[in-house]
Amino acid sequence: MNKKILVIEDEADIRDGIVTLLTEEGFTVYSAESGKKGIALAAANLPDLIISDILMRGIDGYGVLEELSKKKETRTIPFIYLTAKVERSDIRKGMELGADDYLFKPFKPEELLSAITSCMNKRSLLKAEYVQTADSTLSGNTPERIFLNMGNKSCFVAIDDIIYISAENQYTNIFLADGRNLLMRKSLGFWEKTLTSEKFLKIHRATLINLNYIAKMGKSHGSSFVIYLKNIPNPFVISRRYLSELRKKNLNK
Repeated sequence: MNKKILVIEDEADIRDGIVTLLTEEGFTVYSAESGKKGIALAAANLPDLIISDILMRGIDGYGVLEELSKKKETRTIPFIYLTAKVERSDIRKGMELGADDYLFKPFKPEELLSAITSCMNKRSLLKAEYVQTADSTLSGNTPERIFLNMGNKSCFVAIDDIIYISAENQYTNIFLADGRNLLMRKSLGFWEKTLTSEKFLKIHRATLINLNYIAKMGKSHGSSFVIYLKNIPNPFVISRRYLSELRKKNLNK
């Protein structure tokens, strides 16, 4: 089935050029000249990806993403911003809202296609939604499993099968022992509260690891300490702030 892309751009020449390019590449393309119409088209057609300008009359690109993030059906749709603005604060604002990428005007066709491919590959991870259950609310204890909705299917995931969890903008990426990745719209802070320190430890601001998967620790070429996890080829840097907590657990090997 062809992938569906929604283009929201108030400049007709740019919008028509993108629509022509993507149609020739085999995508099913919807287009809107305003943020308001774009939100309506996104809700009606549930595209696989949205490309949106930022500066538009009425609802701007930030407003579009913020509105779509409120609804379960549209909040996980990958989102690429088009902008002529290059201020760091503008980029940070979009990323905090959940944008996946930025393209700066003017851009080449191959740059747009590359961004689309990268964005779709990134979001091809299994999207899941956490459902709170009785065994995930045990006071003071990490639950043995969590219940997730994944598309039209629901399943339990054993806590012991989680190797680590990493923060990714508005999402967290859960890496499982069977090789699957689960992309969820939950903060790392949420998982810190759900998964207690008996089994999990934060090693820096963006990563929470399962202590049972620690293989070894060591120093990098600099002064940083690194930690290796079973089944994960690349080491993780552990900040000094959390290194002492790990040592208290007598897990230094």
